[in-house]
Amino acid sequence: MLANIVVQFFLKGGLVMWPLLICAFIAVAVLGERAVWWLRESRKRDPKKLEQILAALENADVPAATKLAADSEDPVIRMIYRGLSHVNTSLQGALLGLLGTVTGLIQAFLSVGSAELSVVAVTGGIGSALIATASGLVIAIISLIPYNYFGGKIARLQFELETAATNVEVMVEAKRPAAGQ
Repeated sequence: MLANIVVQFFLKGGLVMWPLLICAFIAVAVLGERAVWWLRESRKRDPKKLEQILAALENADVPAATKLAADSEDPVIRMIYRGLSHVNTSLQGALLGLLGTVTGLIQAFLSVGSAELSVVAVTGGIGSALIATASGLVIAIISLIPYNYFGGKIARLQFELETAATNVEVMVEAKRPAAGQ
């Protein structure tokens, strides 16, 4: 019963519903992939080793810090290792529902301009446009929830990376002999 209603709703949305359906599947796939990625990355964190590396840097022992950081899976430690090793590495949706609105409205206005003006033809085109628009907005809004969640996680990781990089830079620079000494 519910499946029949969903199929009828989908068919009334017009051809644009197919790309929207594909976008919905892609959004679910990306959500799943990002959830698995973040789970794997969180398991790689090694705060004890990070403390050891920072302690070695505090003692001006860059070779020991580099050796401790080598082959780590922790993203913060990998960034420190690359910084200490001088390895330079560098580290965004269209709403198809709006396309549905445009195509549905085009159909509606083409019906208005034809010799056989029919209320059914005009309202059908507008209905099709609104269904496609609503579907696109639902997909976009639902996709924004995990997007914002993962964006927050990225911001926190970025903060940790920047903090660690700044700490390493300050510690290394503080232990370097001043020029001319």
